[in-house]
Amino acid sequence: MEYPTDQLSRYTFNEHDVRGELVQLTSSYQTLIRGHNYPAAVQEVLGHMMAAVSLLTATLKFEGHIAVQLQGDGPLNFVAVNGNHKQELRGIARLRAELEGTDLRSMIGKGQLIITLTPDTGERYQGVVSGDADSIAEMLENYFEQSEQLHTKVWLHADGEHAAGMLLQRLPSSGQDLTGFEHLATLTDTITAQELYTVPAEELLHRLYHEETVHLYPAQPVSFVCGCSRDKTLDALASVKPEELKEILDRDGEIVMTCDYCLTEYVFKPSDFN
Repeated sequence: MEYPTDQLSRYTFNEHDVRGELVQLTSSYQTLIRGHNYPAAVQEVLGHMMAAVSLLTATLKFEGHIAVQLQGDGPLNFVAVNGNHKQELRGIARLRAELEGTDLRSMIGKGQLIITLTPDTGERYQGVVSGDADSIAEMLENYFEQSEQLHTKVWLHADGEHAAGMLLQRLPSSGQDLTGFEHLATLTDTITAQELYTVPAEELLHRLYHEETVHLYPAQPVSFVCGCSRDKTLDALASVKPEELKEILDRDGEIVMTCDYCLTEYVFKPSDFN
């Protein structure tokens, strides 16, 4: 069976000052977690984060990069997903101990969600929101409420094979009336994870909002792009003291560097440093 995969769709409503987004990820998500041997619960967190970053990136009005980091004092002490306006994403998770529970609070402990926006032109912006929440979706809703004062509702799902998410956001032009936004959020609450994974965007939106007039914009592809290279890795080694590099080369005959994100190995011989 073919699934709708690796694309982000934006949509608006004729009768409501509300914008929506829907992201459905399969191969990009599978590539992000492949080979890392993450526990199933961590794969799920990464899927939620990947879908969240795609949705967030689509809300940006600039060309540039976004980094979303979840940091805490629990066993899962670091999760990061980076993206850009081209919907090119990569991510990583780090565990410092075995998981004792699989809910987000017990995995992360006391923590925070850090969102860093870096436009290609313009000033860098960083927002921090408390990790005291039951889900990443709840943290993001708190972020929008805190930083932009925009009513936003987020739905995130992942199961180790698929990741998906939806976002509804009230437009500033809607004033203080929340009736339309709450109506659409109630409809969206009825969607299941399985529908999000398997139903094409146009059909999904029709199921949810069949009494509404919805304008669906052309989908944007989403992909896993690590961005590492042999040259970048060699540049990173330039920050290591020459005597330390020589010691490793004399002992092992080579230096092997592995990318944290995609696990690509780069092997450097003594001749690479001449």
